[in-house]
Amino acid sequence: MDHLTMLDVSPPELVVIAAKAGFDCVGLRVSAAGPEEKPWPMKQGSPMLEETLRLLKDTGIRVLDVEVLRIGPETTLDDYEHILETGALLGARYLTVNSDDPDLERASETFAVLSSNARSYGLRPLIEPIPYTRVSNLKDAIHIARRSGGGGILLDCLHFQRYGGDLGMLRALDPQLFSYLQLCDAPLSPPTGLPRPQRLPRGQSTDGTDLQLESRALRLLPGEGELPLREILESLPPEMPVSVEAPNMELRKTLTPVEFARRAWQAVDELLHQGLDVG
Repeated sequence: MDHLTMLDVSPPELVVIAAKAGFDCVGLRVSAAGPEEKPWPMKQGSPMLEETLRLLKDTGIRVLDVEVLRIGPETTLDDYEHILETGALLGARYLTVNSDDPDLERASETFAVLSSNARSYGLRPLIEPIPYTRVSNLKDAIHIARRSGGGGILLDCLHFQRYGGDLGMLRALDPQLFSYLQLCDAPLSPPTGLPRPQRLPRGQSTDGTDLQLESRALRLLPGEGELPLREILESLPPEMPVSVEAPNMELRKTLTPVEFARRAWQAVDELLHQGLDVG
């Protein structure tokens, strides 16, 4: 279960909730995704990190990825070394990366340096194409990942639909470029005219586009919308890890965190067992 699904829940709480709901891994947000967002105190030496490590050991839950690193025109190791340190302590496999750099070639160079630096921490950086970031489609993400010397791509089903992703492109690509898949559901058509909530978890901005608000707070659980989830799954390696990233503010109002997590796990489990051999 990715942290955005329940970003109001602290990392140690998420570990316990995930274990109770039946998940075997979590993704943890150890660095804020934007300037308005309040980060969880997860740097090396923090009490929250120590508590998270203890609970990971007690529950057997593993950390699939840590997030989010946003790379820009002047990003250097000093900007993200603390994220690498935290990710290594947590035993994470991947680091989620978004790009704010308008220069694709410069972003590629930054990502390649990051991939090299992350290797000694046991982390593989993954560039995530998102329609409202500078790497806004799969083609640009492939360009960056192929030139990185070891980095990969994170595929999110909602973003794939919103930037007009091509299933044929998925099937034709080297499977080694993809590391894991984030599952959720949504209507096929992008939303318009969404009312703005007074607040979002951890102070995320409510002033963005409808696509941003949908992504942060209005996703559906797998099977509750119209996205071609089975087709996407069938286009990717069957052994690829999958997670649920489906923040839904309205549903959260009616369920406890554990109830919501269990419903999310059941939704993913039902999808994966509809005639699919997916790990």
